[in-house]
Formats: sequence, C-alpha cells, structure tokens
Amino acid sequence: MGKTYARIDGRLRTFIEQQPMFFTATAPLTGDGTVNLSPKGLKGSFVVLDEERVAYLDFAGSTAETVAHLRENGRITLMWCAFQGPPNIVRVHGKGEPVFRDDPRFPELLGHFPDIDPALHGLRAIIVVTAGLIRDSCGYGVPFMSYDEDRDLHGRRFAREDDASLSAYFARKEHIAQSIDGLPGLPLPLPPATF
Repeated sequence: MGKTYARIDGRLRTFIEQQPMFFTATAPLTGDGTVNLSPKGLKGSFVVLDEERVAYLDFAGSTAETVAHLRENGRITLMWCAFQGPPNIVRVHGKGEPVFRDDPRFPELLGHFPDIDPALHGLRAIIVVTAGLIRDSCGYGVPFMSYDEDRDLHGRRFAREDDASLSAYFARKEHIAQSIDGLPGLPLPLPPATF
C-alpha cells in the first residue's frame, strides 16, 4: 500500500501544497521525555523549498517544544492527511532546524512566504526540514472533513504585539525559554523584527 519517495516533487508535492493543515511530531533524546505533536495551519505559512526541503513559519504560542527538540536533536516528522478527495497520508521524516530572526539566512527564507503577513502572528522562527525518508500510506481511516477557512483569532491576538511586548509575553510563559523537560527553547528576548 505505502510507497517510498526519493524526493518531494510531482503529484506528491502537489498533494502536500494543497493541504490546509499538517502535523509535526518531535521528541527529546531521553526515553522518558515528552513527545510533542502539533497541528499547523494558516494559509501561506508552509512552503516546499526544493525536492528535499520544506519550511514553515513558527508563530507565537504558549510553548516552544518543537524548537527545543530540534535544537537538541533535529528529529522531526511532518504528516499531511487528505480530509477531502482520494484517501492519502504523507509523512516526511527528517532533520529540522529552527532558523531564528537574527540568523543571516532568515530574510532569504522569509521571502518564500509572500502570501502571509508574519507581523500579524508573532513570528519566532522559520523551521526548515530536510527529508530523510518520504512515505505515503492509504489513509482509509481518515474521515472526510471540509475546510471552510482559517480562524482569524491567532492574527487578531498577536497583531497587537511589538517585539518588546511579545518578548514579555514569552517570558511569562513557563515553557517558551525551556521545554517541559528543561531543554533550551526559544532564545529570549526576541531579536528585533525586520519584516
């Protein structure tokens, strides 16, 4: 049923780019560490960079588990499900890296996301994932669900913040500067936004 792919192109790339949401999974190296699974959405916040790399915008939230796990070990799995059309699940297993706002690569990477205003969402980093294993599976157990539109709550909430107030918000949160398991998370204070 499942197939392994050498690269992200053709029908596979089209499928990934058409999905309105995906999931990320990461974990620390320690065997009793907290596994993290997060849904990601917001139209325009995900791109296929090339046949081996994808990227998504890491926006403000109440934790930074993915960032902490990637800083420790880089392991990440991304998953897309077909909630409409033919059944399909695609997973990209790979190495991820958070590219922070003060990284010289940040402006060029941000240029790949012209269809979303990052200032509305408290952009913290850009997560770049290099695929190591790309597989699909049937998706027969995934239900049909319709996509109506993105919620506007995230943008309405974080559009009110500037760099100072966003850094203060993150400083008040227990699991931003360090993960649930005590790993280094988001470096604070945030570097100034140049977008």
